Amino acid sequence: MKIFGGRPTKELTQDICRCLGIPPGQADIFKFPNDNTFVQIQENVRNVDVYVVQTSAPPVDEALVELLLVMDALRRASARSITAVLPYYPYVRSDKKDQPRVPITARLVADLLVTAGVNRIVTVDLTADQVQGFFTIPADHLTAQPVFARYFQEKGLVDPVIVAPDPGAVKRAQRFSEKIGAPIAFIDKRRLGSEVRATTVIGEVRDKPAILFDEEIDQGSTFVRAAEVLLANGATEVFGACTHGVLSGAAPGYLSRAPLQELVVTDTVPVPPEKRWPGLVVLSIAPLLAECIKRIQEGQSVSALFF
Repeated sequence: MKIFGGRPTKELTQDICRCLGIPPGQADIFKFPNDNTFVQIQENVRNVDVYVVQTSAPPVDEALVELLLVMDALRRASARSITAVLPYYPYVRSDKKDQPRVPITARLVADLLVTAGVNRIVTVDLTADQVQGFFTIPADHLTAQPVFARYFQEKGLVDPVIVAPDPGAVKRAQRFSEKIGAPIAFIDKRRLGSEVRATTVIGEVRDKPAILFDEEIDQGSTFVRAAEVLLANGATEVFGACTHGVLSGAAPGYLSRAPLQELVVTDTVPVPPEKRWPGLVVLSIAPLLAECIKRIQEGQSVSALFF
């Protein structure tokens, strides 16, 4: 097998290959002066199982087009199979028609990948589980929960409680709470006029460290308000845990001033130095992805990673 990475995932691809003990595949990817992207695979992939690691990182559309071009180049170079490893799936939040005359972009991306020649998808912590059903090819939906469970177990927190920042995240938080053997609570949100506010904690958090758990943190306002409510209800300290640290716009500055002991994310989305602060912890997803790739290649169970 060979593993190639897009430009946003160069470091992650190197880490995955290091875990597997193989060199990264070589490809030449750059932009012409007219803003068109050029892709050329620099080694023979005929009759080879190929894995392409690419994530949804700004500029998102450019990363998606780059992925499609790499797939087409590999298919035309006679790769035996092509697996798209997408740590953060493009347009994952556009998974339904929730307004008139809008696209379901997550489904469109799935169709584009299949048309480009992808034989299998690997992704991590989709915002909505039903996105996995958008594919007509095999799709492995991984979770970073084992990575977070290991981190927080090593911290040795005494009697922590796992908290979903809103009712929609309860199922995900419940699965995580089972992994580390902790109780669960969630933040109740109510609409006050035109504004939605976190108002109440459902569950017992008094005199306990709280771990706010969700799959993604973007601008951070939900997490900050949830942390404030938890502390007001007697939590001793609040940690944040999110798989995808998108951290859009002014989010890093906003979150760095928030009442969070730590915000823990993974590198499914690259976090550049200018977006980091002392309270941000970035865990590597590379060992999990490497083990998944190994299991796919050897015909072993991928679900056994989590059960």
